[in-house]
Amino acid sequence: MTATGPARLDDINPADPAFWMRPAREREEAFAALQAAGRPWHFPEPDLEAFGLGAGPGYYALARHADIAEASRTPRVFSSERGIAGLADPPAEFAEFFDSMIVMDDPRHARLRRIVSRAFTPRMIAGLGAGIERAAVEIVEAFRSRGGGDFVAGVAAPLPMRVICDMMGIPPERHERVLELSNIIIGAGDPEYTPGATSVEEAFLASYEASKELAALVTDLAAERAERPTDDLTSVLVHAEVGSGGAIDAEGEKLTHQEVAAFFILLVIAGNETTRNAIAHGLKLFTLHPGQRAALLEDFEGRIAGAVEEILRYASPVNYMRRTLTRDYTLSGTPMKEGDKVLMFYAAANRDEAVFKDPHVFDIARDPNPHLAFGSAGPHFCLGAHLARREITVMFRELFTRLPGIRSTAPPERLLSSFVNGIKHLECAF
Repeated sequence: MTATGPARLDDINPADPAFWMRPAREREEAFAALQAAGRPWHFPEPDLEAFGLGAGPGYYALARHADIAEASRTPRVFSSERGIAGLADPPAEFAEFFDSMIVMDDPRHARLRRIVSRAFTPRMIAGLGAGIERAAVEIVEAFRSRGGGDFVAGVAAPLPMRVICDMMGIPPERHERVLELSNIIIGAGDPEYTPGATSVEEAFLASYEASKELAALVTDLAAERAERPTDDLTSVLVHAEVGSGGAIDAEGEKLTHQEVAAFFILLVIAGNETTRNAIAHGLKLFTLHPGQRAALLEDFEGRIAGAVEEILRYASPVNYMRRTLTRDYTLSGTPMKEGDKVLMFYAAANRDEAVFKDPHVFDIARDPNPHLAFGSAGPHFCLGAHLARREITVMFRELFTRLPGIRSTAPPERLLSSFVNGIKHLECAF
């Protein structure tokens, strides 16, 4: 496959991390070919024999907006309980730290989501506004004093991590360590974050140990909040009660400290990675598209909402989510069997010409913009969407107010991952 010729489906495998290191034009051509096929396409699983794992039975790639929407609103068929990231089922011991609501189906999923969703309503996020703004100002001013450098380390990563840690009540002196552990978990396949790992097992072990340390941190905090509650989210979760019928009542079952820890790990990974990468991609996009940057600065308050949605669509910080079929099902004329795996490629759906006019154009005035960067409508739509939008908005307001000339100065250094469209480093100047 070349950067200018049409993609052949036999030449690609979008679950392979190497696919995501190809030039953007090649990836876009590959997804266009998948969409033109008009049905889910079956691919072999990448052969990981060199890492101690063989190839599995394969998976279906969902690249069309409509197919992903159908799978997302049919969770009884397209289940999350066998894992949502990667084709290999996660080791049993990972359940202790990753058994959060994102890998649950109803009714377990609904019971937990009902509790934690109270912290993520638009009203609650509005109440966090002053803290988010204060954090953004301090981060940008500290970056200004250093004269620039790595935008990810200096700006994009600190904001969401600080917001999440403050919400949970994690003391400031532990924020940096939480960020380091988050990088190890999400970047387990990248040599920068697990430099000693020479096999999948060793990378899994590094991720497991990082998860264990995070869980211990929050378990200790939960025990403390159980005795001395404050106004942070950990206290809310520890003292919340889940009724046996899914409603909150005085006879309900309390969340365990392990469940609180698993939710924190979910927050650290999902809430941190998506927002930090959206911010990093945003700076790169405004550097590459100065006309769009100028349009935003002409009327920042009037156009920032559209700009945030277009950054999310264009960047698609999460490449895909996995589902596993619980029974036989036919999707777009393709018969699938119980136990089959599907990967919902949001990055492809957000370029679907059947939904988006000129999908490869970055246009902050795009309307409508029904992107799937937070997933499609259904029970697993991103709980933190309001928070992410707020953080991205506030950060670009502070950046373009305090450092109006800020721009990236080198190509981004990408995370080696098929799951996250991550930027590890992005040099910038102002």
